[in-house]
This record gives sequence, structure tokens and C-alpha cells, in this order.
Amino acid sequence: MRVAAAAAAVVVWAVLTSAAPTKRQSAGTDIDAVILQYALTLEHLENAFYKKALSEWDVEAFTDAGFSEKFYDDLKYVAHDEEGHVVYLEAGLAAAGAVPVAACQYSFPMTDPKSFVALAAVIEGVGVSAYLGAAPLVTSKAYLTAAGAILVTEALHQSQQRAAIGETPAANVFGTPLGFNAVYSIASAFITSCPASNMALPVMAYPALSVTSGMPTAPGARVNLVPQTMPTSPFSVTFVSGLDIVAVAPSSMEGGMIMAEVPMMVEGQSYAFLTRDNSGNLTDSNIVAGPVILEVTPRAPVFNLTIT
Repeated sequence: MRVAAAAAAVVVWAVLTSAAPTKRQSAGTDIDAVILQYALTLEHLENAFYKKALSEWDVEAFTDAGFSEKFYDDLKYVAHDEEGHVVYLEAGLAAAGAVPVAACQYSFPMTDPKSFVALAAVIEGVGVSAYLGAAPLVTSKAYLTAAGAILVTEALHQSQQRAAIGETPAANVFGTPLGFNAVYSIASAFITSCPASNMALPVMAYPALSVTSGMPTAPGARVNLVPQTMPTSPFSVTFVSGLDIVAVAPSSMEGGMIMAEVPMMVEGQSYAFLTRDNSGNLTDSNIVAGPVILEVTPRAPVFNLTIT
């Protein structure tokens, strides 16, 4: 079943916060200030991520891995961007009388330039999904404009990294919004601890879902999903891609593994959940597990050359 993903969008700038909480916490009543804190926490993570990579591998390491010197130089601009986002958000929060959250401690599963760039493409994609999902909740037009300006830059970063690893830079007609807890469920894997002085953020991690079939996959192909705990009640596999939410019945279940067919409209960096029904409803009460990140090779583009 298909529904507009925007209907499921909730506050989501969460590649962020401490990895420990699994329950929702109170974050006050000023939603714009909370969203800016989420944005800052996301930017802290990305800032640390790029600086760690550039401190560990020099241009020779990148060229030996098959990347160009130009790509390496462009990574410096990305690192500059992420630091600039941190400085901008810290200044804005301080001017509003808020105490900006500090950077956390992180663990990134990267061992060489190739694994770094592959992870960068994913992290930037999750960041884009987070900013998109939060947009409907921002009440200040000034804040919304600032967030939109950062979102554009994050999307450019994502396209740059995707192109470098042979993925289609713009694989979907639309970006993919994700809910607050969905982003946190992905992000918590990178965060080991946060300062106790940081404000509490409203987070809740869903039960884990992983994929064992190779990536990238393709529309119409089957993926093998492994939940942390196999559902005991009927469920659907719900895919989120661009502005589509598509729920399908599992193709088969065997040995703790769930097989499902990727819907034809799923393209690019997309996400899959296990849900209690096929309504496309991605509220907390309807999500059983997930999300898991899927890379889906887009179909050949089709368009009309006639200008009307």
C-alpha cells in the first residue's frame, strides 16, 4: 500500500544523542530550539567523522584506493562545510539564550578510504532524511530557511560521495524523509557516549533489523531481512523511498530470515521496516523493527523530450 511519506514525517535530526536511552525523554516545549539542538548534534557527528578520516588518511592513501586528488581536495571542502554548520548553529542557539549541545564520542566502522567513502554516502543520506523529516515541525520561517540551506549542502555532499563509489548521485526523484526515532535507531550505532551536560533529547530506538543479501539490490529483487526477534504476529515489510511508503507481504520466512520483494518504485538509498500492518503507518506503535538501509539501483530513466 502506498501513502505519502510526508504524512509520517516527525522531528528527526538525530544522527545524534547518547546511545544509551531506549525510552522517550522530555525535551521541553520549544520545538524549534529542540530541533536546532538535533541539527547541531548531527553536525557534530559529521564534523567528527570527516576530520577523523582526513587525519588518518592522506591524499596518497586516497589515490592508492582509486580516488582522484580532486576528490580528496573536495573532501576538505566538505569538512569545512560541516565545521561551518557547527559554528553557525552554536552561535544561533547561544544568541537565543540556549546552551548548545557539545560533541559526543563516536565510533565509525571504517578501516580505509574506500570504507570511509561508502559510509560517508550513507551518513549523508541519513542526514538528508533527518532534515527533510523535521521540516514540517519547524515553526520559525527563519529557522526553516537556515535548515533548508544546510539540507541543500548535505544533499550535495551525498551526491558527491555516491558518485565516487559508482552509485547514481540522484537515484530518486525525491529525497526520503525519515521519522525522529527511525533516524535515532540508525544513528545510535555510531555514538558511544555524550556529555552529561547535554540536554535530553526525545529518542527511542526500535528493535534492530539487518539485511544479509548483497547491496546494491534492484527493484523487483528479493532482500533477506533478519530481525533481532522474529515477530510472532502477522506483519508487513514496509519500504520508504522518496515520497513513497510501500508495504508488502513477506515472500517467505525461514530460519529467522524474512524475504521480501523490493517494490518497483523503490530507488536509491531507501529504508525498510517491519510493521504490524500494511497501512503505511510509521508511528511508534506500528513499527516492529527497523529501519534497515537498502541501496537500490534505479531503473533506467524514462522521460519525454517533448517540451509542452
